[in-house]
Amino acid sequence: MTTQPGKKILIISYYWPPSGGSGVQRWLKFVKYLPEEGWKPYVFTPENPAFAVRDESLLKDVPMEAEVIRFPIWEPYEAFFKLSKITGSKKTAKPTDLVSAKQESLFHKISTWIRGNLFIPDPRVFWVRPAASFLHDFLRENEIETIITTGPPHSMHLIGLRLKKKNPSLQWIVDLRDPWSQWGFLDSLKAGTFARNMHKRLEAKVLRNADKVITVTPFYVRQFEKLGGRKVLLLTNGYDESDFKDLTIQKTDKFVIRHVGIVNEKCDPRPFMLSVKKLLSTHEVFRSSVHIDFTGEVHPQFQAFVRESPELSAITSFTPPVPHKQLIPMYGQSSLLLFVIHGYKNAEGYLPGKLFEYLATGLPILGVGPEDGDAAVVLQKSEAGLMIDAHNHQGLTDFLLAKFAAWQNPSGSGITASSAYKSYSRKELTKDLTEIL
Repeated sequence: MTTQPGKKILIISYYWPPSGGSGVQRWLKFVKYLPEEGWKPYVFTPENPAFAVRDESLLKDVPMEAEVIRFPIWEPYEAFFKLSKITGSKKTAKPTDLVSAKQESLFHKISTWIRGNLFIPDPRVFWVRPAASFLHDFLRENEIETIITTGPPHSMHLIGLRLKKKNPSLQWIVDLRDPWSQWGFLDSLKAGTFARNMHKRLEAKVLRNADKVITVTPFYVRQFEKLGGRKVLLLTNGYDESDFKDLTIQKTDKFVIRHVGIVNEKCDPRPFMLSVKKLLSTHEVFRSSVHIDFTGEVHPQFQAFVRESPELSAITSFTPPVPHKQLIPMYGQSSLLLFVIHGYKNAEGYLPGKLFEYLATGLPILGVGPEDGDAAVVLQKSEAGLMIDAHNHQGLTDFLLAKFAAWQNPSGSGITASSAYKSYSRKELTKDLTEIL
């Protein structure tokens, strides 16, 4: 499809391949399919970002029509890394080390407080002024009239705010993938009253000045509408059907329960694991057949919790993050997919991209978290599984045993029959995006 004159769009995103993880998927996939809808995408992203997960395989999804502009960034993480080595606090350091549920040293306490109270809205704030200065001329020279800023990091929105003030005719769309002033991680960062008020003021400016605001869950729509006193549009995450075209589900020797993605200090699978532990003690066949795998970054404290239990340790493995193309076959070697949002602030509004990839597999899904939230609605409509409260031991046990029995049945595949999840395909969602544009 030929791009029509004027149908150009610039996306300002911190996360872009070869950065891996969940933060990159949303706009990588939109950019992949925008040319099919007649749009020429430009992507503005850091030349030298500090990200924890690298995935070169994602570069294949960047379409030829996309023009990627990489602009140098300075981040204070470099100083953190050097000081970390000097103090001996960490042999290796990464940005996620600035957040921990349990502070291990005075250096860690100080660095976390600095991160939460001095770098507002986040450590990428030093990129705002030079990036906006460069883009002001770039937009004019390339006749680009529409931009999208996506965060977190929410510093990306401050770039959009500067550009909008310099050029009021610019159409500026704000994409909020997570809360801002209401974000639960501000608690982990020990953000004080001054810092929280600064977040609120910046958030209010962005919500007030943007032409359109989009977010990823119905809960966040309501939250941002209340905070900004304006209309907010829903554009959920989704799955890329081309990633799953060759997926085959294999019957494995074990009943494999797989969790994919980050388990950070807010995500708490421990109540689920305790329910499994009780089941192990009463169901010998289940005990001899079950295997639980956590694929991705997993918080050290949760790993320690599992390893301290001989029963859980015997059936649990931790697989480091893998490239996305290697993840798809791993889905095929699973019997049940585990989705945990218990522990997150406002978990009833948490609807990450991982859930939609789960849906695309057709495998049964066990969600652990609020039974009346946005994720529960998606699972109910797609007939793919259930959200069960973390402390509903009987509910968790009944669900596990039901899916285990289906797995034991040679004639039962366990695959979801419903096709309701197809409305969450990235192609369909890109069409929704172009309507917004």
